[in-house]
Amino acid sequence: MATPAQKHFQRVSAAQTAKAIGNEESVASGNIYELMLMQLASHKRRLKEIQSVEQKIEVKREILPEYEAYISGVLESDAGVQDDVLMTILVWRVDTGDLWGALQIGEYALHNKLNTPEQYKRDTATLLAEEIADYALRQAQDEKNILDMSLLLHTLDVTSKYDMPDQVRAKLHKALGFTMQQREKYAESLVHLHRALELDKNSGVKKRIEQVERLARTVE
Repeated sequence: MATPAQKHFQRVSAAQTAKAIGNEESVASGNIYELMLMQLASHKRRLKEIQSVEQKIEVKREILPEYEAYISGVLESDAGVQDDVLMTILVWRVDTGDLWGALQIGEYALHNKLNTPEQYKRDTATLLAEEIADYALRQAQDEKNILDMSLLLHTLDVTSKYDMPDQVRAKLHKALGFTMQQREKYAESLVHLHRALELDKNSGVKKRIEQVERLARTVE
C-alpha cells in the first residue's frame, strides 16, 4: 500500500509526464507510466490465477487504490495521450461498482479519443455504455437495489453522439426504464422501455412494458 507521500509523487509525476508526452506523442511513455504498466501486468497475473468472478472483483477492489494517485494525475493533466493503464482501470472500476469513477475516466477518454486496450474488442463509447448498462441490469435483478438514475442518464448523454451497436444503446434505455419504474416514474419508464424495444426487438422488455403499463393505470 502506497504512503500519502508516494501517492502524491505518483499523481504529480503522472500529470507532468502526460503533459510532456502530450506535446510530442500520442501514446504515454516515461518512467511513471512504465512502472504502472509493470504493476498492472503483475496484478493481471494475480487475477488470472483466480477462477471465482466474485473473488476477482474483491481483489480488484483491494488493488484499485494503488492506481488512484496515478489516475488523478493523468486526468488533471488533460494531456489526452493513449494510456492502457487508465483504460483498464475504467473497466475495473465498473467491475467493483465504482460507476461514477469509471464514467469520469470514460468522459476523459471520449473527449481525447483514447482507444480501449485490444483485449476489450470494443471502442470506448461502446465499452463505457455497455459495461455500465450491464452492471446496472445485474443490480436490477434484486428489487432492493435502487439504481442510480442520474448516472445512467449522464452515461446516455455523454455517449449519445457516438456510433455503437443498437443492442448496446438498448441496454442503457432498458436500465433507465427499470430505474424509472423503481421511482414510480411510469411515463418516463415506458419511454425508455419502448426505445429499447425499437433498438433491439430481443431486448427482453416486452413483459416489463406490460407490467409498467398496468402500474401506470393504477395511478391515473
